[in-house]
Amino acid sequence: MAPLSSLLRLRECVQRTSVLCSLFTHGLHHRPKRDFSTVHFQRGGCQLLSQQFRGKNNATSVHSSSSSSSSNGQDVTERLWSVYNETKRQTEAISTDSVDPNTIFSNNEMSLQDIEIYGFDYDYTLAFYSRHLHTLIFNIARDILISNHRYPEGLRKYEYIPDFAVRGLHYDVQKALLMKIDAFHYIQLGTVYRGLHPVSDEEVIAMYEGCHVPLENMSDFYGKSSHGHTMKQFMDIFSLPEMTLLSCVNDFFMKHNIDYEPVHLYKDVKEAIRDVHVKGIMYRAVDADIEKYICYGEESHAVLRKLSDNGKKMFLITNSPFDFVDRGMSYIVGKDWRDLFDVVIVQADKPSFFNVKGKPFRRVTDNGALLWDRIHRLEKGQIYKQGNLYEFLRLTGWRGSKVLYFGDHIYSDLADLTLKHGWRTGAIIPELRKEIKIMNTKQYVHMMSWLQALTGLIEQMQVHRDPESRAVVEEWIRERDSMRPQTKDIFNAQFGSLFRTYHNPTYFSRRLSRFADMYMASISCLLNYDFQHIFFPRRTPLQHESPFWPEHSSADLSASAQHHRATVKSD
Repeated sequence: MAPLSSLLRLRECVQRTSVLCSLFTHGLHHRPKRDFSTVHFQRGGCQLLSQQFRGKNNATSVHSSSSSSSSNGQDVTERLWSVYNETKRQTEAISTDSVDPNTIFSNNEMSLQDIEIYGFDYDYTLAFYSRHLHTLIFNIARDILISNHRYPEGLRKYEYIPDFAVRGLHYDVQKALLMKIDAFHYIQLGTVYRGLHPVSDEEVIAMYEGCHVPLENMSDFYGKSSHGHTMKQFMDIFSLPEMTLLSCVNDFFMKHNIDYEPVHLYKDVKEAIRDVHVKGIMYRAVDADIEKYICYGEESHAVLRKLSDNGKKMFLITNSPFDFVDRGMSYIVGKDWRDLFDVVIVQADKPSFFNVKGKPFRRVTDNGALLWDRIHRLEKGQIYKQGNLYEFLRLTGWRGSKVLYFGDHIYSDLADLTLKHGWRTGAIIPELRKEIKIMNTKQYVHMMSWLQALTGLIEQMQVHRDPESRAVVEEWIRERDSMRPQTKDIFNAQFGSLFRTYHNPTYFSRRLSRFADMYMASISCLLNYDFQHIFFPRRTPLQHESPFWPEHSSADLSASAQHHRATVKSD
């Protein structure tokens, strides 16, 4: 998500460094000048590719290096460090344009002019919750473990840790390990936790015979550990208290040398968390003190009004019960909230709602009574329970890419809609605000610029096999290895960014890019765009492609865009 002008400045810096590398190589081995100027860009940085020092040229490099006299050793070292220092000086001068956290980010080209119907989940899409809710869920589930499952009383000493876990982590049910996995099924070393304590890299590698998790061991399509899958992926924002509770119970058992079965622990915690929701404990607590738990400031009301005023149809499909939704929407929007929606469906049982055809809709009265009449059409102002998407499509005719549905759960809310039904999808990722704020800091920009430039130096200069060059490059590699944990810790000390491992996208990012046409921090980001806006995904060059960047400043583009958004808001 680095701004265009920052990438251009970094590219210029790296190209100048490449010239230095070329001059160094020419001076050391008296070779014809090599071309080091090929630069490939990705979001957040660049990757330098030395085209000439590959394949058969490596053998030449080794031969030439072996023939170098030891008297040139000091000169070689000085040249390498000269290139290093010049590169570092140039990267320190790089500045950045801040990324607007209210931006909608596009994975797939989409025009709002084509969208006629807007659909919404409720929890963490229209209603946003304070951290008090996670503390509530943790405390209730912990007490259920003690009272209903006979877990030790000493667990009451554990409190919810707000900044311990991040969304998208995997949990090895049989080994009781919480970890982050990248898009290629590799465990990010340094992010594996047993209880509340990290597991050493050596132990992780020994347990998994490396860092790769085979496909058959990964979680199933919906992130669950079932049918032989030993991993569970936590994709729901509501799962943060569950991960923390699992870790706390594991920590208690280890501290007290209590032998336990990890599979039983996982199932018991899962059941306790489910009881908090299914038995209505959480719903009653939120209803009793709604101002404490619901954050009003996400402008959901303004978004719904804007859509309604522009003649857009709207529907709500949520797993939450009607009383809970009615209380929350009345607080967020007003008592007349149902007038804004053409269809309202509660207790939908997603993701089964999108796949199972057998469940018919059932009408619910205002006092919660279930009616037995057959549903021939879905009427505005009425409340419906359960049902299925196939019947929904038949009754409404709302099919294909004219429908845009928003939700926070990539699997339960979005996956089936985009894969099977051709709806457009929007993911709500509240964590974006915090991560973008961090990415906009000078500390992060300078750290990532230097890390990428240093990686480029290592990649280019590793072809030299003389002892002096190898010693310097190995020192650079050690510096790079020491920097990489910092890129993790700046986001979260235990698990790092939601979107990246050290370099690769996370498994969460991979699924986000596949199942969401767009993503944003909150639904209020829609207020910054008019209904003729076209969202274009950034064309990120593939590894074998050369970059083709427009030669104009993104600062000008940013200023123009901000002016336009201000105009849209004022209208």
